[in-house]
Amino acid sequence: MRGTVYKSTGSWYQVKAENGEFYDCRIKGKFRIKGIKSTNPVAVGDKVEFDLEEISEQTQGVIKKISDRDNYIIRRSVNLSKQTHIIAANIDQVFLMVTLNNPPTFTTFIDRFLVTAEAYHVKAVLLFNKIDTYNDDELLEIKFLAKMYREIGYECVGISAKSGRNVDKVKEMMLGKTSMFSGHSGTGKSTLINALEPSLNLKTLEISEQHKQGQHTTTFAEMFDLSFDARIIDTPGIKGFGVVDIEKEELGDYFPEFFELKQDCKFHNCLHLNEPKCAVKDALDDGEIPWSRYKSYLQIIEGEDDPYRIDQYKK
Repeated sequence: MRGTVYKSTGSWYQVKAENGEFYDCRIKGKFRIKGIKSTNPVAVGDKVEFDLEEISEQTQGVIKKISDRDNYIIRRSVNLSKQTHIIAANIDQVFLMVTLNNPPTFTTFIDRFLVTAEAYHVKAVLLFNKIDTYNDDELLEIKFLAKMYREIGYECVGISAKSGRNVDKVKEMMLGKTSMFSGHSGTGKSTLINALEPSLNLKTLEISEQHKQGQHTTTFAEMFDLSFDARIIDTPGIKGFGVVDIEKEELGDYFPEFFELKQDCKFHNCLHLNEPKCAVKDALDDGEIPWSRYKSYLQIIEGEDDPYRIDQYKK
């Protein structure tokens, strides 16, 4: 039988078969995908082939094959630096939830996420949530950030999942597509998903005042069919985002504004560090490339994996 993985708990997978039925499946023995050292060989969104077995009068599936993925979002596992974790596969677009505070989302985190989306061919949209809670200065900061990312070429939408502002706009962008929602815990993913599809009634928790961080409400990635011709993948809140399998020489290609200038660099293999006549460094000096983007680039190229939650505007 063929189907799509809708939920992964690490050892069991919920698969929706082509006939519309859901089956609990497991994988047989050691199951490794070519060249990917992943903590989860099968991810939500994977297209799989499976056999059915009767065990103790219960029907269970055994996954025997995974079809080639169109794309996927992957990050380095938090506790196992050599291992990676595939968050979801075969995605049409990913919405990254961004909040200015409560909890803060810093540009280092946004940029790492965008680099991964570029590298694995997934369209990324930035959703600036909780805009109904900001004062005038905070709104100016949000507008500044949105303008910066729009100029690079990313779609940015200011929303309020709680009040419903621009939720219809997000809904429109989702029609006929499989969309993944991601971001730190507490940025409002579950609230937004409930606003899009109230019948799902996903659990939400208030922000922890002590740490200004969200509390995890989603423990596993899960896909849902929606009533308006769309599928959504809800993912656990992410604290850090380790970039995986990107060579130093190609990293600049995943910063669209760097890639655009690359041909004007003196050296075709320019890393935009200390090389003479570097078009990217010149654009940085002229204020045409945001400082925060270049700082994120340096951190990734130097392999710094800790400062996801550091404010890059404090030079």
